Amino acid sequence: MKKVTPDELKKYHFFMDGTGWNTAPFEVFAKDFKRFVEQNLPDDARLLEFSTNHYVLSGFIEKDYRFVYFSTSDVRVWKDWYNAILVRTAKSDHDYTGGSNGYTSLENFGEKVKELLEISNEEEP
Repeated sequence: MKKVTPDELKKYHFFMDGTGWNTAPFEVFAKDFKRFVEQNLPDDARLLEFSTNHYVLSGFIEKDYRFVYFSTSDVRVWKDWYNAILVRTAKSDHDYTGGSNGYTSLENFGEKVKELLEISNEEEP
């Protein structure tokens, strides 16, 4: 399977439209982003859930019953979305409120997820 790089994901540009659904180019982008996430998971971690919302992507990653939630901003509005991907610990794959919000870039996504999985389920300061 072809490796997806941050630079490849940054090349996508989306514009506001009046439709109530995602466009075909966004669906291609979503598949590439999902593959990027899967390719940048820490060892033995897995992508449990991946959601394609209206120009927003999110999901849960799990390792040893520890969870991390991630979400992009609306990629049409936030042109530098790739520098501010929300990541936080979660108690389960349905915990949308979770730990404190943190942000990471595409380049640091894998390392940040690894760090959060190591502290997940521990008391936050």
